[in-house]
Amino acid sequence: MIPDLQACLLCDDVRQERNGKFILIGLFDVINAQQFPLLFPRMCLVSRWCGGEGEYTQRSRLLKPDQKNAIVQGQPIPIKLPNTEAVVTNIEFFINVAFAESGVHWIEVLLNDDLKLRFPLRVSKISAPPAAAGPSQG
Repeated sequence: MIPDLQACLLCDDVRQERNGKFILIGLFDVINAQQFPLLFPRMCLVSRWCGGEGEYTQRSRLLKPDQKNAIVQGQPIPIKLPNTEAVVTNIEFFINVAFAESGVHWIEVLLNDDLKLRFPLRVSKISAPPAAAGPSQG
């Protein structure tokens, strides 16, 4: 039985407590930058599969705004679900992701090369904040 993708979130980091629970730090859906190209130091994609049985392979990728070319692709991640009550949580880290331009980028998650989820990641150009004014002379 093919598993369901219960959740998939983009964040800055993930920690695991001693009791096994995961802590997601800095959930986001937009990246703001003053200039491009931008080298984004670290992003984390967390996915959780459930309700299935068998062995599968997860792959994820980050697409450019053209929705065809990938900026980065994750390594194949094996998923082994011994029964339908089993749950698998995968955590992928992407380091130094290079964004050449602003625009809507797309995160895709595939299971055995079949697209299961696609969601936007907005990468926006922002203006530099105005310089702080010094003490007034008067």
